[in-house]
Amino acid sequence: MSEDRDRPTVSDTSDASDSAQEELDAKLLADLKSGDWLHEQDFPPLRYAVDGLLPEGFSLLIGPPKAGKSWLVLDLLLAISGGRRAVGKIPMGLPRRVLYLALEDGDRRMQDRCRKLLGDTPIPSRFHYLTQVQPNFVLSTIGAFLRRFPDTALVVVDTLGKVMPPSQPGESAYQRDYRVAGALKRAADAHKGLAVTAIHHDRKAASEDFIDSVSGTHGLAGAADTIIVLARKRQSQEAVLKVTGRDVPEAEYAMVMHEGTWVLDGASLAEAAENARNREEAGNLGDTSVSILQFVRQHPQGVRAADVREKFGDNADQYLKRLADDGRITKLRRGIYAPAPQLPLCAGCGGPFEQLTPDQTTHPGCEAA
Repeated sequence: MSEDRDRPTVSDTSDASDSAQEELDAKLLADLKSGDWLHEQDFPPLRYAVDGLLPEGFSLLIGPPKAGKSWLVLDLLLAISGGRRAVGKIPMGLPRRVLYLALEDGDRRMQDRCRKLLGDTPIPSRFHYLTQVQPNFVLSTIGAFLRRFPDTALVVVDTLGKVMPPSQPGESAYQRDYRVAGALKRAADAHKGLAVTAIHHDRKAASEDFIDSVSGTHGLAGAADTIIVLARKRQSQEAVLKVTGRDVPEAEYAMVMHEGTWVLDGASLAEAAENARNREEAGNLGDTSVSILQFVRQHPQGVRAADVREKFGDNADQYLKRLADDGRITKLRRGIYAPAPQLPLCAGCGGPFEQLTPDQTTHPGCEAA
């Protein structure tokens, strides 16, 4: 009888099990939020290290070796820390603090490059750099800097390959890449307004999707908030800056090398995007197609096919059809063609973006001039 009294009953076991399950559920759902909560929130606007181009969060800057990636990021870092124009055209406002982990450079080269970019202008006091970081201490080093200077706007790691650790036992290359990129992203997300950018090489194999140009597995690209690709042919003084991300519109901007410095090819991001498109069309289309395309774009409300034939000859209909099939122009109705719809332009930086609300005219964080 005593053994029966000491043995747990089914009800007791059930109660204990239910209690443990409720405790586990409470832990699993501790951060659960409702639509009502989300509706009432007032989140601060997205901040940009470079307006319209480089937002807060973790980004990758991709390009082939010797394409000028380090020159590009150094220009951005000096522009931000000195309050001057980035890539020759984008105003930066008041100076902000930056950190450059230039792990492939030395003090002499850093000074030479800064002087080449700045001329007689002194190197900004808010520009900080390190040329050496202890192995496996990159995140700790960034953390130490941010604790000392919490107002930092941009941290650049040049290059990611210099700090990429080997895979852990049983860890795939994808898991390793995602772990490293994820750690850099968490460092950025932990500091509101901070952008962390890592320079990385591209794949040698060509790809139609520029996201696939990221060297390594898709773990790097998957963890990044923004991907920027500097596409430049060897020995060419021209390049295209291709940008995509979670918080920036997908766009391509024409760049040109001017006296060793990358400069936006256009007075604004909008003009640089137009010039990038013109370059691509000039390379992919014949002279007649380009001329007809430009003629149609001069008539945003539409132009008659008869007017195009009158200017370019009886074969113009064939060119119009090809351009329409390629999505470069739009057929409004029979015999009437118009330019293909374009993304609206930000009133602050001039770059294209997808409007989220009917009255939105600028990127979050961009100030209208």
